[in-house]
Amino acid sequence: MKDLCALLRANAYPGRGIVLGQSAAGVPAALYFIMGRSENSRNRVFVATPDGIRTQARDPAKLSDPSLILYHPVRRLGRALIVANGDQSDTIQDFLERGRTFEEALRTRTFEPDGPHWTPRISGLLLPDGSCRLSILKSAGQAGGACIRQFFEYPAQPGTGHFLHTYLGDGDPLPSFSGEPEAVDMPADFAAAARVWESLHHDHRVALYAAIGGEARVWSRYEEGAEL
Repeated sequence: MKDLCALLRANAYPGRGIVLGQSAAGVPAALYFIMGRSENSRNRVFVATPDGIRTQARDPAKLSDPSLILYHPVRRLGRALIVANGDQSDTIQDFLERGRTFEEALRTRTFEPDGPHWTPRISGLLLPDGSCRLSILKSAGQAGGACIRQFFEYPAQPGTGHFLHTYLGDGDPLPSFSGEPEAVDMPADFAAAARVWESLHHDHRVALYAAIGGEARVWSRYEEGAEL
């Protein structure tokens, strides 16, 4: 198991990231963060919705293209939590409500159409016992043609989370994540979640959401540690 904060400090630009698992106290826990290099990407905050959160432009006058930056990253469905880096969260919710599966939903989606990066779509489903499923949809090559779809399923393990992010690091084009989600120490409380926020590159970090048990908080470039 790796130190999540150390991994983040060593990577200037992991992009967007999901960590799902179980706290040391045995309750389900989730993290979701966004980073940005452009003014359009950095002009975002997390706001509460009846079932989770959505991204919103902090200054609507500076919003140039909402297509890939405004979405619902977190949706609660019963006692489960859907976490995703794009509007595939809506697709997952729709499929699950119709009795279909996380995997079936994501087989209808592909990576983001933002060549030359072809940003992967990353998604997760956190179940009430702290077990989880994760998925990444990424381009099979630099041309942005075929889509590779990978799915992972993990049991609940106290104090353990599984970390999946969009990029291996900074670059142009940005290099997509590869390999299996990393097993990391899951924050036990919101003080530990705040340390995760501090570990993100200060120039690029935009917002962080943390849910531990039935409580949630957000941090952003503009407001830190707000309760939802």
